[in-house]
Amino acid sequence: MKKLFLSLLPILFVLHFSSCKKDPVATGIDRQLFEMAGETQGFTWFKYSNAFLPKSSGSGHPQALLRTRFNAEAATMLDENGAVIPDASFPEGSLIVKELHDKENSLSRYAILYKDSGNGSADNRGWVWGYINADGTVSISASKKGSSCINCHLQEGNIDYTLMNKFFP
Repeated sequence: MKKLFLSLLPILFVLHFSSCKKDPVATGIDRQLFEMAGETQGFTWFKYSNAFLPKSSGSGHPQALLRTRFNAEAATMLDENGAVIPDASFPEGSLIVKELHDKENSLSRYAILYKDSGNGSADNRGWVWGYINADGTVSISASKKGSSCINCHLQEGNIDYTLMNKFFP
């Protein structure tokens, strides 16, 4: 029995350490997005409310709750009720931060859209996509140009990739 265990030890070692893969710490553009998302001064909440919203039926995010905020540039595309203006096209420098929470006051991840057409990580509409964990590690790198997110964000009813109006009218 001991001999069998010793022969299996290298396999168990590899399985254990390969199953504990951690997300990498944010660097480069991912780090910049993380730092930008952590800033809260000068932001406007969707519908002027920082209330937690339940995950919508159309969400691909696993977290149960969310809140979305817009920097000053992005907030120019909100109407008098704080919803995104229909057919809006966000200006350069717009930053939209979706805070994803497992439960109230338990921030899990940031989903970030940053309009910077000149950035090497920007998609063909000028958006840099960030999917950064609250601990500063990267869930999906901005270098992927939103490839894991775009299909959902292109669904009917999107406004320049945003879906807040569709799911939280």
